Amino acid sequence: MNRRLLTILLVAFLIAGGCALLVYRIVGNRMAAAKPVMTTQVVAAAADIKLGTVLAAKDLTTTSIQGQVPKGAILKMENAVGRGAISDIFQGEVVLESRLAPPGSGGGLAATIPDGMRALAVKVDQVVGVAGFVVPGMRVDVLASGNPPGALSNNTQGTLTTTILQNIQVLSAGTDIQKDAEGKPQQVQVVNLLVTPAQAQTLSLAANEMRIQLVLRNPLDTKVAPVPTTDLGQMFGQVAGPAKAQTGARRAPRAAPKVTTITIINGTTTSTEKFKSPEGKQ
Repeated sequence: MNRRLLTILLVAFLIAGGCALLVYRIVGNRMAAAKPVMTTQVVAAAADIKLGTVLAAKDLTTTSIQGQVPKGAILKMENAVGRGAISDIFQGEVVLESRLAPPGSGGGLAATIPDGMRALAVKVDQVVGVAGFVVPGMRVDVLASGNPPGALSNNTQGTLTTTILQNIQVLSAGTDIQKDAEGKPQQVQVVNLLVTPAQAQTLSLAANEMRIQLVLRNPLDTKVAPVPTTDLGQMFGQVAGPAKAQTGARRAPRAAPKVTTITIINGTTTSTEKFKSPEGKQ
């Protein structure tokens, strides 16, 4: 067969294949555009919602989601109205069941407390509150410093510092308005910690008798490590030493004088005489 004819046939086959591929893609795109996309209406936040807010209809809106719906998404607005937010929800974010308190529990901080737990408010200052970096959701350790009863009898040296609680969740942090001794209002830094009833007793006692310090920790670090108590004497390398020796030379006790005994026999009479020897004189 003529070589030129073969070349013409090969070029024709290539042009036909390219045209067929182009037509296939055009038809496929049109069919995909004509196919209806499944969407689902879900409830979303119409504005930023703060923790503890009781949701109203004005706080919510609806939005369409294509494909799979997030787990726990609320589909009807009436299922969210009247429930308290247990975490911050940002504008446009889908409202999930896990972000809301159970129906009928109301709003505020109380709705965010799990069963069996307690929220204990601790008054702190900017330094004790880790310079304002303590925010809801963070994890902290609680240190207490002071002079416990019987510290001197236990040979401790000065103030003691001990870690009383570890890996404690912060529920809220902010300011509270209180009055001073003159009746003037003043702002007090308050941090609410999520604790068990037993931990609440320990923290309340420490807050009343000792100075409280909060220590930030990595939220991923949940290990509770044993931490020994530190006292002021150990920090400066002091140890309990022996009793203070008496100053000045002690006088040696005076030795008792030596006594010489002489027995005198006169016939049938016997008598005894005692004389101090010359060596016994001081």
